[in-house]
Amino acid sequence: MIFLQATAQTGAGMFSPFLMLIIVFVIAWFFMIRPQQKRQKEIQKFRNAITVGQDVVTAGGIYGTVRSIDEASNTLMVEVANGVKIKVDRNSVYATAQPAQ
Repeated sequence: MIFLQATAQTGAGMFSPFLMLIIVFVIAWFFMIRPQQKRQKEIQKFRNAITVGQDVVTAGGIYGTVRSIDEASNTLMVEVANGVKIKVDRNSVYATAQPAQ
């Protein structure tokens, strides 16, 4: 009888660490992974909605205006100064440029 009680307590005690591990994972997902996934979806939505004439900033910090879009190669032709155009990958564009103050 005492042996059965000891076994029952040990079984319940082993379940507790697994439950805590699951709770920690759920909290980590809710506060870290989920917001990152939402942010990535917003960035992808922005990249897909880029239009000609839009001001953008590249991953390298280059400000420019989109002059043409090549859907086949997924690239943009960005004008960074009068007559100076560079070809950048669409995935390297991160934000709409804010006007200089």
